[in-house]
Amino acid sequence: MSISTVIITKNEEKNIARAIESCLPISEEILILDSGSSDQTLTIAASYEKVKVHQVEWQGFSATKNLGNKMATGEYILSLDADEALSDQLQEEIKGCHLDGSIYRMPRLTNYCGQWIRHSGWRPDYQTRLFPKDKAHWNASDVHEKLEYKGELKSMQSDLLHYSYYSISDHLQRIDSYTELGAKMVIKRNPRFLLAQAILRSKFKFLRMYILKLGFLDGFYGFVIAVIGAYVVFIKYIKAASHLRQQRKLGNSPHT
Repeated sequence: MSISTVIITKNEEKNIARAIESCLPISEEILILDSGSSDQTLTIAASYEKVKVHQVEWQGFSATKNLGNKMATGEYILSLDADEALSDQLQEEIKGCHLDGSIYRMPRLTNYCGQWIRHSGWRPDYQTRLFPKDKAHWNASDVHEKLEYKGELKSMQSDLLHYSYYSISDHLQRIDSYTELGAKMVIKRNPRFLLAQAILRSKFKFLRMYILKLGFLDGFYGFVIAVIGAYVVFIKYIKAASHLRQQRKLGNSPHT
């Protein structure tokens, strides 16, 4: 069966060539859905013969990915993030796989500040990314979109490589928008005792990542990841509490 790779982008000049080149051997076509890049992303992508570039308005992660899936002509979709790449072993595993209508997930190995993170709850981090076009779609979640599908789920053994953050500063810069979306989800799900949740959940997050998930085996960056992970949880709940306070001032407080 033919495979169409779908990648959504915005200002991914550091990553896009690596992502494209990793899936060239297994793809009939590669669709880039770009939402307003101002760097060299489009120029780099257009230099590859198999790549079809579409400039689209940003609709959110799920909707934009679903749009790309509709545009694809292949029977199977490989959904790849711009900061990801297929390892050589995963390329060979996909080539040798009999695509029988099943959905496939693959373990993801993340590179953080130049180091591969093998613990801290970051591995195997299975990602469902290879699926029949007519059997799956991305849900409408604001954070961490999830693939909904019909059919048997199978697991591949080789790594999907994830080049997450090039520096600690890069990590910290992305936290604001992520925690803003997370705060909205907290308010929808459980807007009670938010200060207590912020303290207790952030402490547990650190202990879980650094101790229970053996983050200490990842050395210095294992500690950094655990601290920032706890910080993200704390800020998410603090933001939710702040938003609720503002709503109360406006007389729009939800029933708690």
